[in-house]
Order: sequence, then C-alpha cells, then structure tokens
Amino acid sequence: MFRILVAEDDESTRLLMCEVLRQAGYEPCPAKDGVEALEVMEHYQCDLAVVDITMPRMDGIAFTQTLREGNCDLPVLMVTARVTQEDKRRGFRAGTDDYMVKPVDEEEMLWRIEALLRRYRSTAERRLTVGDTVLDRSALQVITPRGTEQLTAKEFMLLFKLLSYPRTLFTKRQLIDDIWDLDSEVDEHTVEVYISRLRDRFRENGDFELRTIRGFGYMGLPREEKNEQK
Repeated sequence: MFRILVAEDDESTRLLMCEVLRQAGYEPCPAKDGVEALEVMEHYQCDLAVVDITMPRMDGIAFTQTLREGNCDLPVLMVTARVTQEDKRRGFRAGTDDYMVKPVDEEEMLWRIEALLRRYRSTAERRLTVGDTVLDRSALQVITPRGTEQLTAKEFMLLFKLLSYPRTLFTKRQLIDDIWDLDSEVDEHTVEVYISRLRDRFRENGDFELRTIRGFGYMGLPREEKNEQK
C-alpha cells in the first residue's frame, strides 16, 4: 500500500482528500501545513505528497524547496486555487512534479497520482543508493562524494547485482549466467578479474565491500552489514 502525504490547511478539504485516497487503496497521512508535513515524514516513509500552496507557517512552495534542497526526490503534486502562470512557474521551479488547480476533480487527482507513482518507481528501479554512493543504471555510473566513476556495462551490472541483494551469496556460475551471454566464452576466471577490477576502483569507498566466500562465490556488503560482522 502506498502512503500519500496530504498537506492542506483547510480541514474539510484535507479530510475529503484523505477519504478519497483511502477508498482508492492508499494510506493517507494528513498534515495542516508544511511544518507538520515535514514532521510526518520524520516518522513515516511516504511515497508521494499532495501539497497545497497556501498554508500557514510553511507553504507548499517552501515545503517543496526544502525537500529538493535536502536531495529528497519524493514526487510532489501541488494543488492550489491560484491559476496564474507566475504561480505555476514558481511551483515548478521549486521542484513540484505536477500541478492541479482547485476545485480538484477527484478522479483526475487519482490518475495523476498513479502516473507520478509509476514514473517514480521506474526511476527508482534504475538507481541504487548504498550509503553515500549512488549507482545510476541508465548512465552506468557510480556517484560518490569523491566523484563519479564511469563503468563498462559488465562492470556495472556485476556491482549492481551484488549490491542489490546484500548478504546474498552468488556463485561464479550464477553471476556468469545472469550477466554474460549464455553462448559467450566466459569462465569463472573472468568473474575473478572483474571482481578484482571493481575492488581496485572502489578500494577507498567505505559504503560497501565485495567479499569473497572462499570456495563458494561473492556477496556485497553495505556499510551496515560490514559493521555488524566486525
């Protein structure tokens, strides 16, 4: 079940939105302004935010800017009674993903939420975050505080595979079958060479480790798991 944050200062509108979302199978998390919305996000993992522009203490523009400045890519659907191009420009520049004008058509709101969630899931599946390291599948890049590493397709797929399933043991044969073509002339030594190459490139990276399980294969260990085993 997706959890939807609803930041709206008008109580009746907030209750109606929450009920519409609940009937559609979502779990709504209400907030009366941007400040309370940030507090909600400290306690709940939300999948999307429906945000009014005009709210006390912190409005929808400031709330969205706060998310984006904190590198939070939560999808935001901004809802407002304002209709000017300038207001829309401010909303999109703040980082909103979509925009609706009140009075909101409930069915259209659900369509837009579904589309945003689908787009967000598609993007999330192409990126993997491990500590401060981000693996960008679309660009075959590993982004770290030290800089960006461009990998070959096979290097990236091998690293992505091991870190996508932390503490999961993969044999060399499993990795060959998953990453290399079945008809290619690749043997277990090839996997060893690629693992060695990746270790050399990320030797100073404290976010993960590629560990050899002697006689079996390899596993990826994110920072938390590495600390647990010390």
